[in-house]
Amino acid sequence: MLRRGLLAEILESSRSIHRSGSMSPSALIRLAKHLEGREVRHSVETGTGASTLVFSHLSRCHTVFAVDTDESISRVRGSPLLNAAVITFVNSPTQKSLPLHSFHSPLQAVLLDGPHAYPFPDLEYFYMYPHIQRGGLLVIDDIHIPSIQNLFRVVSSDDMFQVLEVCGKTAFLQRTDAPVFDPWGDGWWLQAFNKRPSWRYAWQDKLKSAIPESIRALGRRQADRWRLLIQGRR
Repeated sequence: MLRRGLLAEILESSRSIHRSGSMSPSALIRLAKHLEGREVRHSVETGTGASTLVFSHLSRCHTVFAVDTDESISRVRGSPLLNAAVITFVNSPTQKSLPLHSFHSPLQAVLLDGPHAYPFPDLEYFYMYPHIQRGGLLVIDDIHIPSIQNLFRVVSSDDMFQVLEVCGKTAFLQRTDAPVFDPWGDGWWLQAFNKRPSWRYAWQDKLKSAIPESIRALGRRQADRWRLLIQGRR
C-alpha cells in the first residue's frame, strides 16, 4: 500500500522523469490500484519512468529493462521517491537483454513499455508471457501506436488473457487459467485472433472450397483444353 500522499508526489514528478512522455496520471493511478490488489513478489518492466517509482513501493522485487538514452534511468535512480532496494536496472536494449535473461520466478506483474517499432513489442511479449503467473497482471502502454495496437488485439483475443480495463492509451489485462501457448511450437490455428482469415487475401480459396469438386475438376479440364488450343495456334 502506498503511503498517504506518495502517489500524488509521483504524479507530480512524472513529467520531469521521462522527457519522451510518461504514462498518463490516470493510468498511473490505475496501475497502483491494480498492484495494490495483488501480492507482487516479482515484477518486470520494459522502459522506465514514473511507473518504476510505483512498482518500487508495490513489488518486492522489480526488474527494469531499459536504455538510458534520454537519461530516464538516471532520473529515476536519482528520484527521492524511488525505493531503490527492490529495483534492478538492466541498461541494454530489450532486443539484446531479454533473449539472454533467465526468469527464475513466476511474474505477478509485467509492464510492456519499451521500444515501440515493429517487431520489438512482440519480441518483448514473447519473452515475458510464459512467465506471467495465473492471475498475474499484464500492462501494455501506448496502444494507440499501430504496432502496439496490433499486439494488444492479438493478446486481448487470446484465451490466456482477459482485459480488465483500458485507461486512455494503457491496457490492463489479467492472466487466466488457460494453458500457456507453446512458445516453441506453432499452432497458429488454435489462437482466437487467427480464427477468421483476412478475406482480402483468402476469398479465392474460400470461393473454391464452396464449389463441388466435380465442377472444379470440369473447370480444370476445360482450362487445360484451352491452353492446348492456344499453344497449337502458336
